[in-house]
Amino acid sequence: MANISYKQFTLGVEEEYMVIDPITHELKSHEQKIVHEGQKIIMDKVKAEMHQAVVEVGTDICADVDEALMDVGTLRKTISGIADSLGLWIGASGTHPFSHWESQLITEHARYSEIVNELQEAARSNLVFGLHVHVGMETREMAIHIANSARYFLPHIFALSTNSPFWEGRKTGYKSFRTKVFEKFPRTGIPDHFESIEEYDNYIKLLVKTNCIDNAKKIWWDLRVHPFFNTVEFRICDIPLTAQETIAIAGLFQAICAKLYKLRTQNLNFMMYNRRLITENKWRASRYGIDGSMIDFGKESEVNTRVLIYELLDFVDDVVPHLGSRNAISYVHKMLEMGTGADRQLKVYEETGSLINVVDYIHDSFLFGL
Repeated sequence: MANISYKQFTLGVEEEYMVIDPITHELKSHEQKIVHEGQKIIMDKVKAEMHQAVVEVGTDICADVDEALMDVGTLRKTISGIADSLGLWIGASGTHPFSHWESQLITEHARYSEIVNELQEAARSNLVFGLHVHVGMETREMAIHIANSARYFLPHIFALSTNSPFWEGRKTGYKSFRTKVFEKFPRTGIPDHFESIEEYDNYIKLLVKTNCIDNAKKIWWDLRVHPFFNTVEFRICDIPLTAQETIAIAGLFQAICAKLYKLRTQNLNFMMYNRRLITENKWRASRYGIDGSMIDFGKESEVNTRVLIYELLDFVDDVVPHLGSRNAISYVHKMLEMGTGADRQLKVYEETGSLINVVDYIHDSFLFGL
């Protein structure tokens, strides 16, 4: 069998952080000061988001998970340091435990005004924080093939990332309420299967031609072939509390892509499942995180989610050495042990009865292990 080059599976990680007032513990507009100061140090790796209490950062294109961890670590430390100097805090959670979106300011920018004008309350209330992971691909043809198959694993990894149990001061009963908030947008959720990159491109062209969207970035699915880069972009996850969790998740996405590529080079394929079925598992992941069960569609039965995650780790195990991601991915065991961000937030709340303490915990976790 031909030697496979795993070098193509580069990584890019984007994280969305919340800006917190240390006194009230509410979300707070930083008036783009963090972005302006940040750009002096890390250039265009930091940018504004639609809501003024959000800061978005993105790594360089990283050759492997070790580079990605260094980059994410630097970004977290830099943004945290700038916030400190401005008398602000930074945290990473899919939703803020009690801030209300009505009181949060929208960033003044033509693109955001346009989105708010079109989507109205759905956009204004979209005060959520996610993690996006880009995995490099050799061609867009390969990207659509891998994206089609990778859809099946989205709920499993999403379950690991769940980190938004509270919304506007209430315990929602969900491990990820962020996805429930974001679903109000059009063109979200698990994407359909596409026969070819041409079918995908024609779909985008049709939407642009008919004024549904003005560009392909308004496709907000849980996974997409990126409109401008040769990457598959995974968008389903809540932002994790810590950098280690982010990198474990990024490493898993990378390993899934590499494994599917390896199967393809051996003329093997992963089963294609229907969007309707995968969406059932996504719902279970958002509700129960890693503590519920999902459907194993091959067996047509419910299986404990943790068992399915262990099976996923076995599935990708043979490509992990080639990617140099053994350490990063073995952290998944630790995540299964200690619980997801949502589990840990809920534990603080159960022990103290205080959402203020939960915000303290979110802030205290931000630089954990760095």
